[in-house]
Amino acid sequence: MKKPGILLGALVGGLVSLPLLALFYVGQQVAGFPFVPFNVFNTVRDFTPGGVITFVIDQMISVITSLNLGRVDTTAKLIEQSMGILMTLAIMVIAGVVFFIVMRRQQHRQEWIPGMLLGLIVGIPLAVLTLIGKQVLNADPAASAVWIVGLFVLSSYGIHWAYNRLTYALTSAAPDTAPDVRVEQIDRRQFLIRLGGATAAITVVGALVGSMAGEGGMTTGALGGNEADPSDPSLPNADASVQLAPGTRPEVTAVADHYRIDISLQPPEIDLNTWKLRFVVSETSYRDKTLAELTMDDLRALPSIEKYITQGCISNPIAGGLISTVLWKGVSMQEVLKKVDLPENTTHLLITSADGFYETVSLEEINGNPWVMLAYDWGGEPLPVRNGFPLRIHIPDHYGMKQPKWIMKIEALDYDLDGYWVERTWDKQAFVRATSVIDTVATENVITDGDQKLIPVGGIAWAGARGISKIEVSVDDGDWTEAELRERLSDESWVIWRYNWQFDAGSHKFAVRCYDGMGKMQVTDPAPEHPSGATGIHSVDVTVA
Repeated sequence: MKKPGILLGALVGGLVSLPLLALFYVGQQVAGFPFVPFNVFNTVRDFTPGGVITFVIDQMISVITSLNLGRVDTTAKLIEQSMGILMTLAIMVIAGVVFFIVMRRQQHRQEWIPGMLLGLIVGIPLAVLTLIGKQVLNADPAASAVWIVGLFVLSSYGIHWAYNRLTYALTSAAPDTAPDVRVEQIDRRQFLIRLGGATAAITVVGALVGSMAGEGGMTTGALGGNEADPSDPSLPNADASVQLAPGTRPEVTAVADHYRIDISLQPPEIDLNTWKLRFVVSETSYRDKTLAELTMDDLRALPSIEKYITQGCISNPIAGGLISTVLWKGVSMQEVLKKVDLPENTTHLLITSADGFYETVSLEEINGNPWVMLAYDWGGEPLPVRNGFPLRIHIPDHYGMKQPKWIMKIEALDYDLDGYWVERTWDKQAFVRATSVIDTVATENVITDGDQKLIPVGGIAWAGARGISKIEVSVDDGDWTEAELRERLSDESWVIWRYNWQFDAGSHKFAVRCYDGMGKMQVTDPAPEHPSGATGIHSVDVTVA
């Protein structure tokens, strides 16, 4: 009898983890059980020091942009999801190695108890990490715990069964006959091939079943969002004299292309039939008193407001893609609070999301600005699931880190409280910083104007609700020349600018700077995204043939 080594233990642990992941996915799609890799990752991340989280975010964005790996938001989310899955895979690999080491010291064959104990040792802590997180669970916590621990016990029994099969495969040989090493190797190889094929088959079937169940059960809103044409001629500035330079980004972002940055590895899917917006006040550390409960019908019955709004992420690097503009519709917080009997000493509202995110907004800010809005529509359609369905808040002049999505509860406070990202060392106020970007130097679209040849240069500028009063362009570090501004979609949208440059063959450097609506020039000194948003001059190098 030749006992298998730790490398085989690692291999078996890894193989067994594949159908385990598939079954977790099936459970999530069919019964709403938590997907353990994502929930555990979320909980571990929430307990990680803010400085570490910030460092990881900065490095991730740097790698994505420097290697041109695609959109920052979708690529970063894919990396985070992969980290969650790899974390579970690594746990099962380690479990396989430790189990094989322990079992190699056993003198007699063990049938099922060690495997069950392994499942309990691994499953119970991971079930706790899954369920103690702040994200909202769609299934009963007790049933979820039984499901999670049960699957880990089943998978660990699979590791135990594989160990016995690898160890005692040749025990049918005569006691006085030494087994042929070559035969033993072939037998083990065949077993591992069959084990790999079986786990792959279970994984594929589980993924298909989970995918079909997810498509059939989607009743809460579109995952992708409205695919409407952003060049709608009915836009409020459709007759503007200044036209976009060829290659400038669309003035209105297709909803499906709106950036998404949040703490959730997977967007919470909320059943609108049971969802209510709860306003509460804390009576004790463990109990809230409900002040009001509003359904979506209640909110839609209130006077609505809508506006084209540009929203940006504080993590957006200069000229990054974490900024978008769509038509928002919802209800002013001032109207909503008329339905809520807040305690007299209330100074702030703590907004909590289904994914565990939280942030405060002051009553002073709400009362001073009717455009602090609870939004339920984008582009004329309900919010997409990935962007905050059924409800998110808009607070003018602040980056997205201050504006929760998937809102579930609003708590009245008599004090201010640091939000999720503020606790992790990001800026307390997160006010939008003025920025300007060159989208295009349209060298293929030369304009002939008499004897002149002009090349359109264009892009966007944004300073929140402060607006943009002037854009200037410099070529080859020369004088700053004022560009044309296109009429804005609204007082909270970005500005499209255009500059027709006199053709000059050769290599050139183009730079842009902006002034906000109060005449204040953007911060030109370079600064990183953390902690208050990136600053600096955007420039591009172009060769004109």
